[in-house]
Amino acid sequence: MNRKQAIPKTVDDYLAGFPHAFHASLRKIRATIKRAAPGAKETISYWIPTFKLNGALIYFAGFKAHIGLYPMTATLRRQFPKELSEYLSGKATAKFPLDQPIPYTLIEQIVRFRVKENVVEANRMNMARAQKKGRRYGQEDHCKKYNLSVV
Repeated sequence: MNRKQAIPKTVDDYLAGFPHAFHASLRKIRATIKRAAPGAKETISYWIPTFKLNGALIYFAGFKAHIGLYPMTATLRRQFPKELSEYLSGKATAKFPLDQPIPYTLIEQIVRFRVKENVVEANRMNMARAQKKGRRYGQEDHCKKYNLSVV
């Protein structure tokens, strides 16, 4: 993306800032994320495409030689150690080189795992708020919405 361009307001604006050769990979990553997290809201945050579902879910960004996926949480790193080993860069980044096939199946697994992480965290926070107010929180309803088992 040309950094001298205006800050994108939508993901389509963001994608438009890249050379045409990038578009297929970036669009396929976007579609993969949407499929794995159908209830997620697409937005721009930190100047890059972001999906939110019970908080920030996943970010992706295009660079000259790779596509980055964020955040690679500690739990993700433990869940997919072998699969992520060749892509991890830094504490919270996975870099997918453009001169290699993009692992879309792995990206989908990562996003599905992040959905579960965010739902569990949202349940925890909602239960804590409810307890503070002296109420009972039914996490079963929240989990049913995302087709997850109660943790």
